[in-house]
This record gives sequence, structure tokens and C-alpha cells, in this order.
Amino acid sequence: MSDARAAAETADEKSADRLTTLSDGIFAIAMTLLVLDLQVEPGLDKDEFTEAVRRALPDLGAYALSFTILAGFWRDHRLIVRLVPRFEGVALRFALMWLGAIALVPFPTALLSEYAARPLTVAVYAGMVAVTNLLELAMFLTGRRATEHTAEAAHGDVGRAVTADLASTAALFAATVPVAYLVSPVAAMWCWLALVPIKLTHRKRATARRHGRAS
Repeated sequence: MSDARAAAETADEKSADRLTTLSDGIFAIAMTLLVLDLQVEPGLDKDEFTEAVRRALPDLGAYALSFTILAGFWRDHRLIVRLVPRFEGVALRFALMWLGAIALVPFPTALLSEYAARPLTVAVYAGMVAVTNLLELAMFLTGRRATEHTAEAAHGDVGRAVTADLASTAALFAATVPVAYLVSPVAAMWCWLALVPIKLTHRKRATARRHGRAS
């Protein structure tokens, strides 16, 4: 029985390693593609250079936003594969859809850098982030339910903190879609700043619970 369990744990580690390797490659490519729109023409005089840098600021802002969001997804994924060491069946399909959404991030980022004043652009970006969070949540929940050797923490306070974090982030971005149309795209983007305290709160709770210091 111990040999069978050891073999299963080894298979779990290989499954997690393969998914982590694939996801790291996709994250690296997506993060690199974000910088392709960041450029200033050569040969400009002083005034033209100043104007070109000014025009590049929206691109820099969109890059910084998307890089931060991708970094958050990557960090969440590292925690999830520790909690759920094997993904197969439905969980694996959700994982692949999630990675597909990650690879798509540069597209709405380019839209945001060029057409941030249009409600549809903000709605597309916010919808992309919301859907990606929901796919990651589905991947975690289905993997946790189907995997025999899931870490105990996945079903406890840490798992609940991960679930709350992903669900609240998806809800925040989804809620800004009507704000973009009914108020303004700028107001919707300012609402995204609420993500900072939400992430910090859930991360602090997850860390405390992992160390048995939940308040």
C-alpha cells in the first residue's frame, strides 16, 4: 500500500510539474508581448521626443496594469498547484482554458492603451480579467474535488481564502463593466484600484491561516 501511495504521489508531482512548466512558458510569452507596443521613434527633435513620450504614457500604464494582473495570476497559480498537485479530466480542461485566457491578455491590453476612452474597450478588458479569474477558480475547485491527494489546506481556511480572493476579484471587474457604460470608462478604471486592498486582505488571511494564526 505504501508503494502504491508513493507511486501516486510521484505521479502527482509530475502532473504538477508539467502544468507549472507549461504555465510558466505561457506567462513568460504573455508578459513579453506586453512590451511590444512600448516604443518611441528614432530621430526625433526635442519637442517631438517630448510629445512621443507623452503619447507613450497610456501604453506604459496599460503595460504596468496587465503585468501586475499577470503576476497576480502567476502567484495564485503557484499556490494552487501546492494545494492541488494533480489536474486531470475537467480540472485539466479548465486549466487549459485558463492558460488560453492568459495568452490572450496582450490583446485587450493593446486595446486599452489605444482606446481607453471607449466603454467597449474597458468592458472587454474587465470582462477578460473576470473570466480568467473564474476559470482559475473553476480549475481550483474541480481539481480539489477530484484529486485524491489534495493537500488538507485546500479544503480548509487557505482553500477558502483562495476561493474568496478569486471570486471577489472576478466580481469587482465584472461590476465595472456597467460602470464604464453608465458613468465613464475612467471611473470604471479607477474602480480597479479596489483590487489592491482586496488582494492584500485575502493574501494576509491566507498567509496567517497557513501558519495557524487566523484571527
